[in-house]
Amino acid sequence: MITVEEQVESSRQKWRAKFKAYIELLKLRLAVIVGLSGALGYMLGVEQEYSPGMILLFSVSGLMITGAANATNQVLEIELDRMMKRTGQRPLPSGRLSKRNALWFAAILLFGGILIQALYYNPLTAAISFISYLLYSFAYTPLKRVGPIAVFVGAIPGGLPPLIGIVAAKGVIDLEAIVLFAVQFVWQFPHFWAIAWVLDEDYKKAGFRLLPLNRPKSLETALIVMVFTLVLLPLGILPTQFGFTGQLAAWVTTICGIAFLYLNLRLVRQGTDKNALVLMFGSFLYLPIVQIVYVLDKI
Repeated sequence: MITVEEQVESSRQKWRAKFKAYIELLKLRLAVIVGLSGALGYMLGVEQEYSPGMILLFSVSGLMITGAANATNQVLEIELDRMMKRTGQRPLPSGRLSKRNALWFAAILLFGGILIQALYYNPLTAAISFISYLLYSFAYTPLKRVGPIAVFVGAIPGGLPPLIGIVAAKGVIDLEAIVLFAVQFVWQFPHFWAIAWVLDEDYKKAGFRLLPLNRPKSLETALIVMVFTLVLLPLGILPTQFGFTGQLAAWVTTICGIAFLYLNLRLVRQGTDKNALVLMFGSFLYLPIVQIVYVLDKI
């Protein structure tokens, strides 16, 4: 006979498992990175004294909208996720969450995030965030099986967080917002293609064709990735050139850009999955370092 204590413990374990599944559906690490990028954009755009509460609230709203997009993406790709080793144990293909619950979760997150941005910041911020959600969920997601065009489309919502942050602070899309968008937009290509290189075999199982020009892993593919890394070098110092940040940001961004390019050159020379993995981790470091320096150099 099951005791009351055992029933309570069983109930707790079920709730913990369910909570963990929702966190996985959210893709918390990715959502936090996007939320941080948007918050740093907001801090760059604020002209008066910082309000920690407003920065935190904006970060939460960005995390919610990003989480909604991630959840929607997984709902649309349940069957494809089952085909891949990397995604087969996600909450939906593993059966730990139902499609209906995932959709409700996405809807609540999206509505909450958009409402916060519309009420506490401005309607333009909420509108751009909603467009970003639509592009990621209903344009980028289905295009992943079409070809590399998906990366170009996905780079738009991927590059929008700092722009959205600027708009939240200023209420307009100005030159600073466009420059920050351009930096993060171009960064998406070496970042995502490094991931696509590492996961190419797994992606093929689901019919994803994401490497440049639909080509296999090769010298030509690595050179195309490097072109975008080269473009990132001058883009990174544009905030200084336009007077949005100081000289420190230009120096740090240039050093980071050269280091990023070096990792890309190693991929060109050796063309191994290990080189692509190192480039991927380098991309994860490049963006937050550069954006944090932008903010610190503006204070």
